[in-house]
Amino acid sequence: MVDAFKVEVLGTFDEPWAMALLPSGEILVTEKAGTLRLRLADARVLTLPLPIKVDYGGQGGLGDIALSPDFANDRTFYVSWAGAGPDDTRGAELGRGRILFLGETALVENFETIWRQTPKVTGRGHYSHRIAFSPDGKYLFVASGERQKFSPAQDLSVNLGKIVRLNLDGTPAPGNPFADKGGTSAEIWSYGHRNILGLQFDAEGRLWDLEHGPAGGDELNLVKPGQNYGWPLVSDGDHYSGEKIPRHATRPDLAAPAISWNPVIAPGDFIFYSGRMWPEWKGQALIAGLGSGGLVRVRIDGEKAIEEARYPLGNRIREIREAPDGSLYVLEDGKGGRLLRLSRK
Repeated sequence: MVDAFKVEVLGTFDEPWAMALLPSGEILVTEKAGTLRLRLADARVLTLPLPIKVDYGGQGGLGDIALSPDFANDRTFYVSWAGAGPDDTRGAELGRGRILFLGETALVENFETIWRQTPKVTGRGHYSHRIAFSPDGKYLFVASGERQKFSPAQDLSVNLGKIVRLNLDGTPAPGNPFADKGGTSAEIWSYGHRNILGLQFDAEGRLWDLEHGPAGGDELNLVKPGQNYGWPLVSDGDHYSGEKIPRHATRPDLAAPAISWNPVIAPGDFIFYSGRMWPEWKGQALIAGLGSGGLVRVRIDGEKAIEEARYPLGNRIREIREAPDGSLYVLEDGKGGRLLRLSRK
């Protein structure tokens, strides 16, 4: 319930999708239509022009944003978006640039595109394009949705329906499980994914993803190299048409989720919580819920997960981040989406 928290409104944005908290207190916010905003510590909001063309529509637009592991020194950030291709096709793209502060203003310099979904396909769904860095700061992981095309998730010659592991410059990282196949296959870390809206490392250094299922079957997965997570062969949900999909339990050779939801929670993103403000939540996953309209708290038990509680916030929640003091920043979804700070009463 919203009265579980002290709630402060810090600003309003136009279809916000993701945010990153700068060490100096500023907050970068992506707006889906293609605008990058910078909220300053004094609550003023600047616009940082990006030298990209965003294909806005459906689920597509400006996407995730993350700070370089060495941001304090290199001022580099990474951002994803939907980019158009030939013949009414499109796909996720990833770029990086530097933030330069100039007195009362800021700008982006040295921006370059470093990775693309391959191939670009028709439609405007399931881009995923979430970003995570390995705990040692050496590698970049990107969630690549299957673009509502189903079968590419099982095709190791393309990077749709995959999690890819890259060097920080966007090239395939050494030691990936399918590196011997070369080409796009050399990027792939895991496959058989549908639409990944959360990608995070826990305190033990394990990678987890949070996926939208079809009609039912949202899932949290412990991601291991080379594993097949089953889409579209299995799911704990069914097709929107009502056509049945075999359940995970029918294919023990495929990786099963740590937890799945039916009815769905329609997740936006998630974090693993440090425990600084709520010590009793240390190590648990806090999930921003679109369908559930608030936060979902999940306890990790080895390689499984158990839902512990839900906290309705009265709106669809797209994004969640933890502040240095342990309070929570969340972004509401859609037009006029508010940036909220949640703290302990």
